[in-house]
Amino acid sequence: MPKKYKSSSELKKRLWRNKLLYVMLIPGVLYFIIFKYLPMYGLIISFQDYKPYQGITGSEWVGMKHFSRLFTEPDFLNILANTLILFGMNILIYFPIPIILALMLNELRGTFFKRFFQTLVYLPHFMSWVIVVSISFVMVTMDGGIINELLAYFGFAKINFLLSPGWFRPMYILQVIWREAGWGTIIYLASIAAIDPGLYEASRMDGAGRLRQVWHITLPAIRGVIITLFILKIGSVLDLGFEHVYLLLNSMNREVAEIIDTYVYTAGLRQGQFSYSTAIGFFKSIVGLIMVMTVNKVSKKIGEEGVY
Repeated sequence: MPKKYKSSSELKKRLWRNKLLYVMLIPGVLYFIIFKYLPMYGLIISFQDYKPYQGITGSEWVGMKHFSRLFTEPDFLNILANTLILFGMNILIYFPIPIILALMLNELRGTFFKRFFQTLVYLPHFMSWVIVVSISFVMVTMDGGIINELLAYFGFAKINFLLSPGWFRPMYILQVIWREAGWGTIIYLASIAAIDPGLYEASRMDGAGRLRQVWHITLPAIRGVIITLFILKIGSVLDLGFEHVYLLLNSMNREVAEIIDTYVYTAGLRQGQFSYSTAIGFFKSIVGLIMVMTVNKVSKKIGEEGVY
């Protein structure tokens, strides 16, 4: 209990004074309890040979059998490498783009143009991955796709983007950027809006140009937000999401496109290996937790606040 609450009666008064805030907190707390904490009970089946008709209490305990299988599976290293490569592309290529886009949007003058371009870059986020991948399919297909038609027009050979393993990763990251970069600018723009305008006025009086203001005022002011979002992003190191990759996955690019999420779907739902797929999910969560704790500790070492 904080020191300022010297007595329980004082704490009760404070709780009663802010009762409406606590009432508003209830739906969020219930959401996390029902959908995040209670399902953790199901992790038990990763240590069992789970049979649906026997249930959790009746299934046989097998210890670390499924975890051992995961690390000795012939395809596991390739699947892990594919997952880490896509995550690395997300960090190195996608992550800086919303920051750059937010800085550019912030430099736009004129309310109409600013809101117009903001709306334009936000819109793709509201499309499902099915629509995004379908639009990409129409653009790059060998049969009348605009990209291949342009290549043919300029005398180049057509490229089978959809079935070529070499084009899977560029297509993946371009689709991620198109759909999510605009939406990712929201937090950065909100942080930039909170910067004291007096700092820009003072820098202009000292002769600083726009680029120098961005470098010496804007970027340092949003550094804490960038680090916080980076730490949260690191937590999903093995959790790229199932839907997007599954829509791009086919038998020709499986060698580079199969990631842990699609492997869990194949092993868990299509082959009915519930315990094995749960063990993989457990492994992903542990790795994500370790990464978040490590990066958070490093951020505190270098003088940042971290996320907790």
